Amino acid sequence: MPVFLFWGDDDFRLSQAIKTLCDRSLDPQWHSFNYDKLSAEQTESLIQGLNQAVTPPFGSGKRVVWLQNAAIFQRCSEALLQELSRTLPAVPEASILLFTSAQKPDGRLKSTKLLQKHGKIQEFSAIPPWKTELLQQQVLQTAEQAGLTLTPEAVELLAESVGNNTRQLVNEIEKLKIYQGDSQLPLAAEVVAHLVVVNTQSSLQLATALRQGDTAQALKLVTDLIERNEPSLRIVSTLVGQFRTWLWVKVMMQAGERDEKAIAQAAEVSNPKRVYFLQKEVRSLALDSLQQTLHKLLELEASLKQGKAEIPTLQTKIIEISQLLQ
Repeated sequence: MPVFLFWGDDDFRLSQAIKTLCDRSLDPQWHSFNYDKLSAEQTESLIQGLNQAVTPPFGSGKRVVWLQNAAIFQRCSEALLQELSRTLPAVPEASILLFTSAQKPDGRLKSTKLLQKHGKIQEFSAIPPWKTELLQQQVLQTAEQAGLTLTPEAVELLAESVGNNTRQLVNEIEKLKIYQGDSQLPLAAEVVAHLVVVNTQSSLQLATALRQGDTAQALKLVTDLIERNEPSLRIVSTLVGQFRTWLWVKVMMQAGERDEKAIAQAAEVSNPKRVYFLQKEVRSLALDSLQQTLHKLLELEASLKQGKAEIPTLQTKIIEISQLLQ
């Protein structure tokens, strides 16, 4: 199938998939003749890309036309829909037409339905930082692909340390693989702790410090994260996810729900056994305080997206939240 849409916010995995697609499709000697990378935000370049996609390649190999930031699967005019209807069925097997977008395609649109009929849609979204089981699965799969063996404790620690940063995960696994060498013994958590740069673990530690009302520790962790160049919006995303989970667990507890599976489903916790520990963590917290905390975190996210000064904005909200939960 010669038509693809790659979408999602995991830029590293998406770029790796694009590279793989190009490497297996393009002949290096004819690359400059058969490769086009255009913006799909402008109607003119979008139509140019569609026309290029139905043009036979020069020489050997396939033609690859990459249309970036394809918003036509979120909104599409009738004129562009007609262009898609004319082009997608006509893309030859000797060509690859690739659309990419950070946003999920709207399944209700005719443009998306047309793509589903004539192409393939693939998601490259980052795993939410609070979905620990999925992060651990990602670590296992990536390690297996690299031929690296880890103990279960090492897998858990590596997932906590890098979170959903797939670029860092690949880099850390390459480093660990070199350290392992020809040894057949799985690497232990102690080795991971010594060699791996901690990332999301500190964000989760920040959530814990806030929950405990420890202002000094929370501010220290924020400083550490900023000094490691951790994006502020990623920090906030981790905090929102963790406090959302705590809020749902508290809501279900106050509603009298005792079934751990039901609580896990409501809180989107994939392992019901984790509910017991989450209940202990929120037992001393007031439901109203958790609700206000989530509201403040969403205010913080909005402020950062509006371009307000990163460090003072983070520090101010961190102080407010920790004092609220004391």
